[in-house]
Amino acid sequence: MELFASPMACSLASHITALEAGLPVKVRFVENKKTDDGGDYYKIAVNGYVPALRLDDGQVLNEGPSVLQYLADRKPEAGLAPAWGSVERYQLIDALNYLSTEVHKRVFAQIFGTASPDAAKAAAKAQLEPTLDAIARRLGDRQTLVGTSFTVADAYLVTLLNWFAFVGVDFAKWPTIQAYHRLHLKRPSVAQAMGVEMAERKRRAA
Repeated sequence: MELFASPMACSLASHITALEAGLPVKVRFVENKKTDDGGDYYKIAVNGYVPALRLDDGQVLNEGPSVLQYLADRKPEAGLAPAWGSVERYQLIDALNYLSTEVHKRVFAQIFGTASPDAAKAAAKAQLEPTLDAIARRLGDRQTLVGTSFTVADAYLVTLLNWFAFVGVDFAKWPTIQAYHRLHLKRPSVAQAMGVEMAERKRRAA
């Protein structure tokens, strides 16, 4: 399998998941809609965004929640997603949908979007603190977002919390989120994926 990613973008969650599961996934970084071999990324992912997971038979998944769950289901013993049919699986889907729509798309897609008008960016920035309030309520005093072990929802949430930090949000107001973020940044799969992706960012900036 090949994971097409952009360093420190939402595809980081899929990178973390692949490492966590110990799957033989090749990470290929995309830049300016070109693949690492100069190919047209739109020929792989029709929407042009990451992540995209190209399966061994050539089929492509191109939405974060589906990529995350597909990877998790390749290694069920890793516990990265509850079993299908369980209430916990639907809680995971609930969390992934919330993170992808209410946090990623509604807030950060506007803040980071180059085509977003200034008014839309300002409105999105005004939602940063209320969004963290909502995340804190979902998290409660737990160390994981769904169930009692690390899942793909945590891989996604850690990625999004990195973005909150990147735009200057201080987590001190949300001590449970601050503790959660610090805890999972130390997780080997998270540290490894972020190390690789930060190195790619530095390479591009050089």
